[in-house]
Amino acid sequence: MKTLWKLTKEAARYKGLYIIAILATFSLTAINLAAPKVLSAMTGIVEKGVDDSAIVSIRRLALILLGLYLLRVLFRFLSNYLAHRAAWYLVGELRSRLYNKLQALDLGFFHDKQTGDLMSRVVNDTRDFELLYAHMIPDILTNIVTFVGVLAILLTVNAKLALITCAPIPLILVSGVIFAKVVRPYFKASQKVMGELNAQLQDSLSGLHEIQAFGQEQYEGERVRKKSMDQVVAMLKALKASAIFHPSVEFLSSFGTVLVVFFGGYLAYRKQLSVADVVAFVLYLSLFYAPVSGLANLLENLQQALAGAERVTLILDTPSAIENAPDAKPLEDVKGAVAFENVSFHYENKIPVLKNISFSCEPGMMVALVGPTGVGKTTATQLISRFYDPVEGRILIDGKDIKHVTLESLRHNISPVLQDTFLFNGTIAENIGYARPDATREEVMQAAKAANIHEDILSMPEGYETQVGERGLRLSGGQKQRVAIARAILRNSPIIILDEATASVDVSTERQIQAAISELAGKRTVIAIAHRLSTIMNADLILVIYEGEIVERGTHAELMEMKGHYYRMQLAAQ
Repeated sequence: MKTLWKLTKEAARYKGLYIIAILATFSLTAINLAAPKVLSAMTGIVEKGVDDSAIVSIRRLALILLGLYLLRVLFRFLSNYLAHRAAWYLVGELRSRLYNKLQALDLGFFHDKQTGDLMSRVVNDTRDFELLYAHMIPDILTNIVTFVGVLAILLTVNAKLALITCAPIPLILVSGVIFAKVVRPYFKASQKVMGELNAQLQDSLSGLHEIQAFGQEQYEGERVRKKSMDQVVAMLKALKASAIFHPSVEFLSSFGTVLVVFFGGYLAYRKQLSVADVVAFVLYLSLFYAPVSGLANLLENLQQALAGAERVTLILDTPSAIENAPDAKPLEDVKGAVAFENVSFHYENKIPVLKNISFSCEPGMMVALVGPTGVGKTTATQLISRFYDPVEGRILIDGKDIKHVTLESLRHNISPVLQDTFLFNGTIAENIGYARPDATREEVMQAAKAANIHEDILSMPEGYETQVGERGLRLSGGQKQRVAIARAILRNSPIIILDEATASVDVSTERQIQAAISELAGKRTVIAIAHRLSTIMNADLILVIYEGEIVERGTHAELMEMKGHYYRMQLAAQ
């Protein structure tokens, strides 16, 4: 019920469409209730004998019946289309809202999540809302109104026979409750496995080059097949329960019909019920038992819809660990001074990553973080952008604690260039301009020149309109890095973070990237992570991090004189 209440609040924005659809549904139900009454009246006229006046009455009743059937077409259209229209708009809104929620969550949320499963929640599970609001709720309302209306009519015709008609209802309701409890876990399991299957497909298709290179097609094919069959098995368990429940409900409904025919015939024989009333009873029986028989489909679809809805609401209700503080203010007129004050950090496993880190850099300075893999260098840069918050200590930009500035303004003033450069599937111009969608082509070209990628772009057949492919696969590693640097330059942020910008490129490309970095020196505050120490030899401050702590700090010359960690790293690099 809690889930249903949340979903109802989500759908409230389309209440106008739903009200019209519900009114049309009620009108449709009223027509369905009235039609058998007209047919019963025609039967009564024929039973008494047909003469000229009877023909006139039959003609009038036939026209009324025709009018009812025409109205039924109109109201069925309004009921079905408007309910579907509202439901699909809701699905579209929920997909957008769910995606925006995922964008707003902190990076820690994604540590144990699979991309394919999250995609399944956004695309597949939200689709179940259409099932719920375009089919379930209208059908439930129709069935309730139909059941109550037919029961009222049957009670006015003959109360005893009406009560006999209701005899199977308690058994059907009890079996429905049992069915709902049994089948819902199977649908939840099915949708969970569907998310895992999507995750497996996404992972396999992303790594197709590696799969083919290592000849693992059969192994990966078997993994996908296993996930696919797991989903089939989970769904078949739910369908098996349905296959037992559906015939049971049909039998109980049919048994009720047998009771009505038997006792109705007996009452007609005893002259306690007219033939017209017996006909009316038989005509109304299909309407009476239809909602009850449809209970099986309603319960099945409802459990499936709620299983998907729970997976969606679970994401929507997840709080983000990184949010704007109540007193957060925009970060304005940023110069680029960055300071760490006694910063410590650990992930959920509680293992320390950074321990009491303190340093500061003035605007325009280049600070380099060096040290072995896994000592917390990248984590330190992610703390600056508030992808995570320190466990202890604080980080300042221009003297302001970043916890008390808005996330949007903070990240607007920081441009990252990561080791694993991500390019969107579009043109080179679009990828450079992603940092500033309103930038002119001239500004894009100027940024490309500053990043030493302009000449490479002009040498391509389509120049700046060259498609880079998914994740930039049509470009070399060095070209992707320089496109990323151009993107950072175009944004014109006062702080630039370079995370292993030259880690996977050749010596020639490294020189080009170094030249691009040199262009930034003195104009931006640059915080660089580098394994290739040649990249950061000219840095104003080099911090050597070992096991989460700063063990050495100074310029290249100063650190070489110390003959400590940095000195040994230089010797190892030669």
